[in-house]
Amino acid sequence: MSDQHSPEPPEPVRPTPLGIYDKPKREAITGIEIAALALSFIWLLGAVIFFLVLPSDASSGFDGIRFLVTLMAVFMPVAMIWVAATAARSSRVMREESQRLQAAIDAIRQSYVAQQQRGAIINEPSVTRKLDEIAETAKKTETALATFSTSRSDTPRPAPTAAPQPDTADDQASFALGTPAEDLAPPLPNEDFVRALNFPETAEDEQGFAALRRALKDRRAAQLIQAAQDVLTLLSQDGIYMDDLRPDKARPEVWRQFAGGARGRAVAALGGIRDRSSLALTSGRMKQDPIFRDAAHHFLRLFDKTFADFEPAASDAEIAALGETRTARAFMLLGRVAGTFD
Repeated sequence: MSDQHSPEPPEPVRPTPLGIYDKPKREAITGIEIAALALSFIWLLGAVIFFLVLPSDASSGFDGIRFLVTLMAVFMPVAMIWVAATAARSSRVMREESQRLQAAIDAIRQSYVAQQQRGAIINEPSVTRKLDEIAETAKKTETALATFSTSRSDTPRPAPTAAPQPDTADDQASFALGTPAEDLAPPLPNEDFVRALNFPETAEDEQGFAALRRALKDRRAAQLIQAAQDVLTLLSQDGIYMDDLRPDKARPEVWRQFAGGARGRAVAALGGIRDRSSLALTSGRMKQDPIFRDAAHHFLRLFDKTFADFEPAASDAEIAALGETRTARAFMLLGRVAGTFD
């Protein structure tokens, strides 16, 4: 039984393959030292033979200067040989250290690239999940639009009844022929209008979808919502999402000035988008893509007109809430690129 449950021996730790963290082992004697020893020996041997062959003058006695010059002539070349050998050895050590440093830099670079690749692989599921949520939300929105467009035809019509005759001519004039059904419907509440401009947060945002369906029954609100959806879809193709933007908040008074017709520097606070990459991408798309440019200008015109109708009956809190919606952020971004706030 003890053999079955005995722990497995740990795996041996593998050494670093590059060896860049180990202290290099220097050779005690290299070819440079051997060459220096050989040259020194040859020189000293030649000097000894020279002085042995040279006849000595015993009568002259000891001459200190001659002895000093002789020593310098013998040992100075030996010293120069070893100076040259030391310089050559130092140059070799510097080359080895340079190679080791280059290997360390390459290892750090490879480690950084591998870390970035692993980070991209780890973050890929979250990005895929976010794209799936966006696709699911768009699909549910399209389903809601299709449900709204087909609900009238699916509802059975009630049996026609005889309409009562009006008593006076004034009552008959108040119901002109050909009045659209949208004009007879009750006005859209400001809360639903603001919530619809922000679009549903997730696929489970039932209140957001309910507000969107009610807003689509209003003709002017439906036009702005459709234009905003087209613009947001085009911006997402360049990786620009309104949730990533953090614009500077503008006071409701500035929004009311814009609704009153003010333009330029007076309402510059509305262009609170500071993300340079989003501004640059949008500006380039505006110049190069005519479809995007037409959609952006159409959206700006509808936002201008719809907000002018919304402002008189809206409170400051409702205007501030509208400024936080995705549609308003798209207006700030496109308005700044188009020069509305210059």
